[in-house]
Amino acid sequence: MASQTEPEIVFYDLASVKNVCFSPTTWRIRLILNYKSIPYKTEFLEFPDIAPTLKGFGIQPDKQANGSPSKYTVPAIHHIPTNTYIMDTIPIAAFLESTYPSPPLILDSAYGHALEARLRAVVGKATWTSIVPREVKILSPRSAAYFRRTREAVLGHPLEDLLEPPEKEERMYEGLQEGMRELSEALLRNREEGPFVLGKWPSITDFFVAGALQSTRTIDERAWERRVEFEGFRAVYEACEGWMERKD
Repeated sequence: MASQTEPEIVFYDLASVKNVCFSPTTWRIRLILNYKSIPYKTEFLEFPDIAPTLKGFGIQPDKQANGSPSKYTVPAIHHIPTNTYIMDTIPIAAFLESTYPSPPLILDSAYGHALEARLRAVVGKATWTSIVPREVKILSPRSAAYFRRTREAVLGHPLEDLLEPPEKEERMYEGLQEGMRELSEALLRNREEGPFVLGKWPSITDFFVAGALQSTRTIDERAWERRVEFEGFRAVYEACEGWMERKD
């Protein structure tokens, strides 16, 4: 077990009062670490502590399309053998795959990339409506205050308004049915070749889906149940479930 050996990775994750991984983006990297059996230890960071901590490591955020610097964010890792610090899912995944190539993880797939974009477009709406206003409830007071301030600045209204009136959430789910069915079928397209999105071997797209589902389950069990009612979503979750046993 990774926890029984000297860690090679320090994994910087997002803190919650549950003391387990709950972020969909950090779950993608945790899934890679677990899948590849890479020895690691977790450092949970509160929202307000992410930027000063990563900046202190000398990490430089990439530039956004408009030329302004990106925000400091997790996931981030420290690869102890090479004293390398990396932030963001894509560069971390590429580093882990090149440094620990066995077992292999497919990172580059046109079908997978297109599917992820479609998932963001469809499921992202449900995330903002049903998950974001509930996520604040599993954060520490410091992180909750930060989360509320930054999200409400984008929304222009209190988080709780996303769930009011109560029937608003039900209407949102009703409107997602067709899109979720289409995505479910797309997730099962290569089912005859293996249990994963692309068939025999897992890909970053599997971890994109499974991580998002596990994040949802940690925040709100009923929201997770609504998603895994669709066969394709449940199939991907179950295919990756063994790599989600370690959550901290």
